[in-house]
Amino acid sequence: MATFLDFEKPIAELQNRINELRETAADGAVDIEAEVGKLQAKSDKLLKDAYARLTPWQKTQVARHPERPHFKHYVARLIDGFMPLGGDRAFADDAAIIGGLGKFRGRRVMVIGHEKGDDTASRLKHNFGMGKPEGYRKAIRLVELADKFGIPVVTLVDTSGAFPGMEAEERGQAEAIARSTEACLNAGVPIVASILGEGGSGGAVALAAGNRVLMMEHAVYSVISPEGCASILWRTADKAADAAEAMKVTAQHLKELGVIDTIVPEPLGGAQRDRAAAIDALGDAIETALAGMDGDSAQSLRQSRRAKFLAMGRV
Repeated sequence: MATFLDFEKPIAELQNRINELRETAADGAVDIEAEVGKLQAKSDKLLKDAYARLTPWQKTQVARHPERPHFKHYVARLIDGFMPLGGDRAFADDAAIIGGLGKFRGRRVMVIGHEKGDDTASRLKHNFGMGKPEGYRKAIRLVELADKFGIPVVTLVDTSGAFPGMEAEERGQAEAIARSTEACLNAGVPIVASILGEGGSGGAVALAAGNRVLMMEHAVYSVISPEGCASILWRTADKAADAAEAMKVTAQHLKELGVIDTIVPEPLGGAQRDRAAAIDALGDAIETALAGMDGDSAQSLRQSRRAKFLAMGRV
């Protein structure tokens, strides 16, 4: 059963009606294809209309959809011979942030990203994609390893934010995030960052300080979640929709502001409706971004990355 969001209820009702008709005519005694065709056409139109005018809050819901492809799905389809590299060589291995070596369309790359998990057991294992200090220190180690051997870095960002628990603070969460951001900014190899679903706070930026920042069409990227912002400004999370609008969290807003470079189109109805097509579209965008930096020197890559981020926020 597909999961429908609140604003997709009319579409869900039509799909349920179609399923009921198919079950009724399962024995082949009744020809219902004409009626099913009409209902499907109506459903497709409703879907197209709904996704053509999504609000920032609705895009936030789509970005969090439990059936959207995650890190492991992108790696499985895009990376050949992926070899995970675990541990920060100081404390532990963090399952929320995964990284390793592999080949992307014939090119050696270091892939690092957040994994949220897609069922109860895996979500708990991966801590819902919320990295701990050892996860960001692992990312630092892998970025520095890639820099040492001249291997491009591809990051796949999908987190509501870094883990805010007491143990993470005790182990230096803020310092780890800052140094992960620093490692990305200092690397002398191309870094292409992609926002897959949620890009939340410093936990996202720590892996997103790249030469090129790509963002899926219905992803969101912000300094705080809409609910968190609403709780601070209005003392209630009920104003999350207003906060999402004010914060300009969508790919379309962020492209205009110069925070991201490329919006990657998603299949109609979001990446969750056609994972393969969404993953391939991002793969094409990553390939283009990497090709555009072929031959750039380490100094040039550092300078362009620095200039990119220093220019943000200027009026």
